[in-house]
Amino acid sequence: MDKPIVYTEHALVAMAERGLDSQWVERTVRNPQWTELDPNDPVVVRRFRAVPERGNRYLRVACVETVENIRIVSAFLDRRARPR
Repeated sequence: MDKPIVYTEHALVAMAERGLDSQWVERTVRNPQWTELDPNDPVVVRRFRAVPERGNRYLRVACVETVENIRIVSAFLDRRARPR
């Protein structure tokens, strides 16, 4: 069973301001093309995936996964992202 996904207030505001669909965010979190640790906070993992609905630009989702859930911290289309 998939862990529940919860959104911080910051993530919800960022998604609304950037026109990001929650389906894209959840698809990225559950099935990323690649991941990397956040260099400023080792608890935060960045998950990346191309979004066909946005010209295959890469969506970066910063999240914290615990035993209970996956908390979305932020999300944005990352112009500099390149698959690892």
